[in-house]
Amino acid sequence: MPQRSISEIVARRHPITLTGSAPVKQACHLMRLHKIGAIPVVDDDGRLVGIFTGRDVVGRVVAEGRDPAATMLRDVMTPSPDTLAPHHRAIDALRLMQDGGFRHVPIAAGDGLVGIVSFADFNGLERSRLDEETGFWEVM
Repeated sequence: MPQRSISEIVARRHPITLTGSAPVKQACHLMRLHKIGAIPVVDDDGRLVGIFTGRDVVGRVVAEGRDPAATMLRDVMTPSPDTLAPHHRAIDALRLMQDGGFRHVPIAAGDGLVGIVSFADFNGLERSRLDEETGFWEVM
């Protein structure tokens, strides 16, 4: 089976983004409305500066007793997230997620954000390949 590139996964999708000055409440509303687990945070020129995830909501907002309406994304986002270029393969994204302990990877080309992938975007065959690789390295 040919391996899918990241560009095939993010094709025809437009990522939902916010700037760092947006309140957490707005991000949470968009995440629920669009059934997504992360929002890329961009500067005024559209360059990726961070990512805001469900884990950030729990660990940096709720657990710290912050007001979601008064807390800005720039104060609680994960800054400078790992990214991949569109030419990378699906297995590259899965490896990055596993190694980094996260579930979302922004896809960037140059200074521009192309999209974002989530662990859920990958099919069973791609995940099985990662499981096989992980099992192989654990035996060695």
